[in-house]
Amino acid sequence: MAENESQNKVGNLQPIIIKKIKKGGHGHHGGAWKVAYADFVTAMMAFFLLLWLLNVTTDEQKEGIAEYFSPTVAVSPSSGGSGVFGGQSAFENDSKMDSNNPFGFMVDHPVSADSNGDPSDSSTEREMDKSEAERVVAEAEELQFEEAEEELNKAIESTPEIAGLKESLLIDRTPEGLRIQIVDQESKPMFPLGSAEMYDHTRKLLTLVAQVVKKLPNKIAIAGHTDATPYRPGATFTNWELSADRANASRRVLEQAGIAQERLFRITGKADKELLVPADPTSARNRRIAILLMRETPLEKK
Repeated sequence: MAENESQNKVGNLQPIIIKKIKKGGHGHHGGAWKVAYADFVTAMMAFFLLLWLLNVTTDEQKEGIAEYFSPTVAVSPSSGGSGVFGGQSAFENDSKMDSNNPFGFMVDHPVSADSNGDPSDSSTEREMDKSEAERVVAEAEELQFEEAEEELNKAIESTPEIAGLKESLLIDRTPEGLRIQIVDQESKPMFPLGSAEMYDHTRKLLTLVAQVVKKLPNKIAIAGHTDATPYRPGATFTNWELSADRANASRRVLEQAGIAQERLFRITGKADKELLVPADPTSARNRRIAILLMRETPLEKK
């Protein structure tokens, strides 16, 4: 009886099932997607921020933002930057590749000298550029002077009232510029003897000169000259005052004819110190008014 009860208990026991869970089989579905999503959200924020900036900033502000993010190369401290990237764009027109430079671009250096004391190539290039610019300006001025001289001669020939004064007009070029001189003739003086009140034909000739001269940009210098005939001993009014007064009288006529005051650089009276005919100090041709169109860069005197 006891055996049967024992067998019945054993037969009624339920089987025990043990489940084993293997971990790590799907690790790639962990938190990596969160990093990717965060990158996406950051990019979208940057994108919408860019759209907002484009909408609310002015053109000047856009240029400033663009310059801030432009790649730069090393320059001198005076450029406004510091460190290796000193505030100059690497993509500017004058940037050059340099195989010896680790950054790949030509870096500006201050002017230096080599062991022999010779200036650097950059200094030589700057000097050449300056000389070339001066040469171009000089050639342009020379062409303008030629045209002005030709126009003056034609204007005198086509004006009957002063056609006879062609011999009184001398035009030449000096290291300082184009010089236009109005000289006395024995039979046709420009001013009464000892006076700064010019004749009508002198005023007309000066006005014609002004019409040609005012088309050019050059500064103007005016000088009055006399012959060597002295005043009486003890006189307070001399050739110095006379030459200066005639130069100022000529200045007033030029201004009335349209020459701007800003162009007038020098008004002088030289008395008889620069004679046109040194062999004859009292010659009428020594009495003259010289109007000089000054060069941008004076030539060297030979």
